[in-house]
Amino acid sequence: MKQLSAQKTQELMTLHQQGNIEGTVELALKLIKEHPKEFFLHNILGVCKEAKGDLNGAANSYRNAININQNIPELQFNLGAMLFALKDNEGAINHYQKAIKLNPRFTEAFFNLGITYQSQNNYKAALTAYEEAVKSQPGFYEAIGNIGTIKQLQGNLEQAITFFKKSLTIFEDARGNYNIAGAYRNLGNLSLSIKHYRRAVEIGSGQAEFYSDLGDALWHDGNIEEASRFLRMAVKVNSSHSKSNYQLGIFLYDNKAFEEAIKYFESAHIGDWKERILYCLYKLKKFDEFKNKLAEVLKEKNCSPFLATLSAHYAQNFKIKDPYNFCPSPLNFVCHEQIPELIDNDQQLIKDLLVDISSADIGHRKQSRLTAGIQSSGNLFKRKEISFNKLSEALIKIIKKYFLHYKDKNNEFIQSFPTDITFSSAWYVKMQLGGHLSSHIHEDGWISGAVYLAIPKDSGADKQEGAIELSTDGDEYPRLHDGFEKKVILPNVGDVIFFPSSVFHRTIPFNSKEERICIAFDIKPNFR
Repeated sequence: MKQLSAQKTQELMTLHQQGNIEGTVELALKLIKEHPKEFFLHNILGVCKEAKGDLNGAANSYRNAININQNIPELQFNLGAMLFALKDNEGAINHYQKAIKLNPRFTEAFFNLGITYQSQNNYKAALTAYEEAVKSQPGFYEAIGNIGTIKQLQGNLEQAITFFKKSLTIFEDARGNYNIAGAYRNLGNLSLSIKHYRRAVEIGSGQAEFYSDLGDALWHDGNIEEASRFLRMAVKVNSSHSKSNYQLGIFLYDNKAFEEAIKYFESAHIGDWKERILYCLYKLKKFDEFKNKLAEVLKEKNCSPFLATLSAHYAQNFKIKDPYNFCPSPLNFVCHEQIPELIDNDQQLIKDLLVDISSADIGHRKQSRLTAGIQSSGNLFKRKEISFNKLSEALIKIIKKYFLHYKDKNNEFIQSFPTDITFSSAWYVKMQLGGHLSSHIHEDGWISGAVYLAIPKDSGADKQEGAIELSTDGDEYPRLHDGFEKKVILPNVGDVIFFPSSVFHRTIPFNSKEERICIAFDIKPNFR
């Protein structure tokens, strides 16, 4: 068979280097007819098809090249990349591994292999692949940053920050600053989080999520005006970015701009956007529109405590049967008991928790519903302090026992109960004289509750000051009558109280001089 001439090869490469994709494809196809066994021609045809967005065509061309010569690592890598783009993760892994077998120092193959494993939530394999990439190329800052991301996903925030810092030391990029900002925020350090979000915005290329997350962090730091500016900027730079629309909607929703919030939730189409719209309609007293929208949402399979709150309140308000019936009589599903680990050993764990709360570097977030108190930011149960880990383990035992007690109840709340008890958030709340928290629910939770570490001595004449009030009504929902159930519980030190996240709860103000300290928590359902 006639050999491909150097002249034709050079002609093809010149067209390709000039960016003349159509010319390159035309000449490559012509040459393939004359030289069908030249893998180089199939490979360059694949590169051109990839540039044109024809991913299936590119994958086929790379396969043709491999069929001619399967011992070239770059060909295996190219096909792996196409298969990953086509969401064939197993195929991608197979070809990346073949590329690595042919070239054990193929850095990019290790990196892409790590990305593929990470997309499958196989963090252990992803970590190994990224570590091999760094071993091959010590200055590979993207791989170092991705190791940080895996550590963060595994809950190892301190280790994550170490790798993010190392990555930024090698090369300071916007994504690296964005990543470390998220880790600092999870640790509860809002000031450092905001610093790095600002830097990501400053050196970034206008990604909507950079503006949006900076705005959200500023909002939780109490900087409402600047938060609004960045949240709106995120939507301005990318009006179709779902997360940015959702975060702006939440901001407006929380600041009672319900009409405007609806617009952004409708653009977001993520998470509980439909429930958020229902909430806005209900708060605006647009009951007919609410009723029609509720009927539409209930046609879908929707395991949502937030939806349950709205549906139940509407039904009780208008004295009709609840069309959702998520958790009938939710106050019957309130758990109040003592945590043995907190009381044992002369309350040593409580003492350790109070020391860690006072001494750990944990930032505070602004909470509009909280009076005469402070609330921590971040997730305490993702921190390294042993006391928080011990409390988390003790709570998991109690919640599992709670589920076993109710497991035969025929309602959505129990039948769809999270099988993996993980805390989506945990924070402390300290209140002083006159402290209280107004009525609210935790919209994105499944189980919500609090562990009590310090309680004021004087509960007042009615023995309710400093107590928690649970109800089927709250948050200034429009109320047509007063016939809503409520339950008041005055906790003791060492107690835990938790309940379906659909239940309204508030702290009754107290006038005793001692602090009221608790650690609140949420558990999200597995399917969110």
